[in-house]
Amino acid sequence: MAADPPGTDPSDQDPRERDLRRRAGEGGAMSPWLIVGGIALLGLAAYVVFALF
Repeated sequence: MAADPPGTDPSDQDPRERDLRRRAGEGGAMSPWLIVGGIALLGLAAYVVFALF
């Protein structure tokens, strides 16, 4: 069975494709790394500020 082209109506898509997209999270896995990276940057900034004083 051929895959549906991008931008088609969701009701016309293959249910297996919808399940895979739901499990993939559509990029949601990046947000924990953004939080960790933000905390690391804040820690680095605090280190630099306290090293200067």
